Amino acid sequence: MLIAVPVESAEYETRVALVPDSVRKIVKWEGASVALQSGAGLKSGYSDDMYKEAGCEIYSSREDLLKKADILLMVGKPEAAEVSKMSSGTALICQLDPFNEKKLISSLASGGITAVSLEMIPRSTIAQKMDVLSSQASLAGYMAVIKAAEIQKKVFPMMMTPAGTISPSRVFVIGAGVAGLQAIATAKRLGASVSAFDTRPVVEEQVHSLGARFVKIDLGEMGQTEDGYARELTEEQLQKQRDLMTKVCSQSDMVITTAKLFGRKAPVIITSDMVGKMPAGSILVDMAVDSGGNVEGSVPDELVNVGGVNILGYGKGEMSVPYHASQMYSGNITAFLETFWSAEIKGLVLEGEDEILTGCVITRGNAIVHERFKEES
Repeated sequence: MLIAVPVESAEYETRVALVPDSVRKIVKWEGASVALQSGAGLKSGYSDDMYKEAGCEIYSSREDLLKKADILLMVGKPEAAEVSKMSSGTALICQLDPFNEKKLISSLASGGITAVSLEMIPRSTIAQKMDVLSSQASLAGYMAVIKAAEIQKKVFPMMMTPAGTISPSRVFVIGAGVAGLQAIATAKRLGASVSAFDTRPVVEEQVHSLGARFVKIDLGEMGQTEDGYARELTEEQLQKQRDLMTKVCSQSDMVITTAKLFGRKAPVIITSDMVGKMPAGSILVDMAVDSGGNVEGSVPDELVNVGGVNILGYGKGEMSVPYHASQMYSGNITAFLETFWSAEIKGLVLEGEDEILTGCVITRGNAIVHERFKEES
């Protein structure tokens, strides 16, 4: 069974779905072979020669690779025009963005493609090693702090020098999920004074364990979903949150927002009025900018200055460290393949009532099979 890795469709994508170390592991499975489109790993720091040494065949023709693939591995979704170039029965495994790609999903079903959306893998203990959202968010949280540190005009740690004492930078992280916790940890390692807020009281202990202060705001009944995500706030709760956060933001040198709602528009947490009360020279990093943004005035992949306050729209920080982002993504996708690889049939089994499969298999056998998207088709 041929497992194929093409060059990513999106020009801005820097990652690759499979790294050489994973190839070495996979080619040992009975019935498995791996092929790569030439140059697929170059942006991540992996040459064709590295893949060859790992036991991977190199294809110069993308069309041939797509046609011959039994299993197609990608980081992002394919172009709609390329679906017709895939053979019926091919398994496509990638971040499909299913909530925003209904036409693509329909095309995949019509083409007989079994499509797996890695973002839809349940957040359970058994599936943790396959969780691409968490692995990539961790790197994004790290890079948000590093990128902001390059822009802000202050150092992070307290410094006691003969010329005087420098106070530590004050960093406020909004959202203590995977990205937020990594941002907290990174800012602390750099010597900043860090505080954090999350709508889920259960994460307070994790925030404290990283040496940060947890900002408590009573929003009434809250909690998290079964998958571990924060529940969506009501407009009244959002306004109360904004009011109480204004004071913390006005005393911060750096504010990092990480509040994303999978499949839905991100909530606006920092309004223009709040930005206006922040000190000149401070910086806001909006990590949810690609899904609508947490900060009013943020622009994807741009740094804008509003009244002396810098606003950085930084939605895909993991792409800034593609070597390790690819390594982690590859580990996630290899864990998925290994879990559902059958030595008996020498191939991948993507049918059955396993909770992971029912959660992430979107199309199969010329039909949309996922209950959520079946109803919307």
